[in-house]
Amino acid sequence: MNAQNALLLALFVYLVMSLIAFAAYSHDKRAARRGRRRTPERFLHTLEALGGWPGGVLARRLLRHKTRSRGFLLTSWVIIAFHAAGWFFVARAFAVLLHAD
Repeated sequence: MNAQNALLLALFVYLVMSLIAFAAYSHDKRAARRGRRRTPERFLHTLEALGGWPGGVLARRLLRHKTRSRGFLLTSWVIIAFHAAGWFFVARAFAVLLHAD
């Protein structure tokens, strides 16, 4: 697999996981309003860690859900920071490879 295909695959995974995360947040918001069984926070964080963090951020903003729990938000931002750091190191590795001539 070349670098371009790997990047496209990663973006596809982020898109799919973001859609799933958004749906999970929406389901949890609906359950909260109706007094029903909630989606465990650990599950929402797992979806974020698997690449769904953009969908989680979007859901929190659009649905105004999970915006008050400092612990939940802190964990979400740590997950985002790990993703950002990972992409930084990937980009740096590619830059080194491209300039290795």
